[in-house]
Amino acid sequence: MQSKSPLNLLQLLNTDRSTKRQFGVIGLGRFGQSVCSTLHHMGYEVLGVDLTEKTVATAINEKIVSHAMQLDSRDESALRESGILELDTVVVAIGSFLEESIVTTLNVKEGGVRYVVAKASSVTHGKLLEKVGADLVVYPEQEAGYLLASKLTKPGILERFRLDPDHSIIEISVPPEFSGKTLQELQLRHRYGINVLAVGNPEHFDINPSPNLCLQLGLIMVVLGDDRSIHNLPLSHPPAA
Repeated sequence: MQSKSPLNLLQLLNTDRSTKRQFGVIGLGRFGQSVCSTLHHMGYEVLGVDLTEKTVATAINEKIVSHAMQLDSRDESALRESGILELDTVVVAIGSFLEESIVTTLNVKEGGVRYVVAKASSVTHGKLLEKVGADLVVYPEQEAGYLLASKLTKPGILERFRLDPDHSIIEISVPPEFSGKTLQELQLRHRYGINVLAVGNPEHFDINPSPNLCLQLGLIMVVLGDDRSIHNLPLSHPPAA
């Protein structure tokens, strides 16, 4: 059973969970498959597209898409015939082939797709994708490296949702240093530069908690702040498995 935490809810809301919303994913490599699988299991209609017939067959057999087809995404007429240009959001998950990625992003945006997300393999690649119309550029490898470094240096962080390159919302267990003290006594905004959004457990969270709330070991805090401030928190290590 998934934790019903405010952070998880924020991540779900961030994808605009409209039952009528449909997604297209172009490029069914590891990143594209992960996007397809996540969206499909959340109940969305997902159309997957790839240049390789074997990759398309794998996506269908593993049931990570609603539909999938083989085509060359550099061919605008093929994209239009597939119906992917009529979808609300299209993710261009091609990262290794620069020309294919850029031409595909241009074709999708000029084809009328309202929101285009494109995967970039470098900063230069990202800038080019922005210039041809990508509404959001993502750097999966960079993000994965950041999250790994964060887990290695701050294993007490249970969940992290990055708002931008410098700010995050995180879930942490109440550290021993905070236990038995109220939020007012701790003065976390003044001492650490963070804001406490919620306190509770996986079953129930108090949103915008009272300054008089007394923290206890075993509770979870959801806090917002810049990454440098978060790094300075006295985070407790999770128990060993």
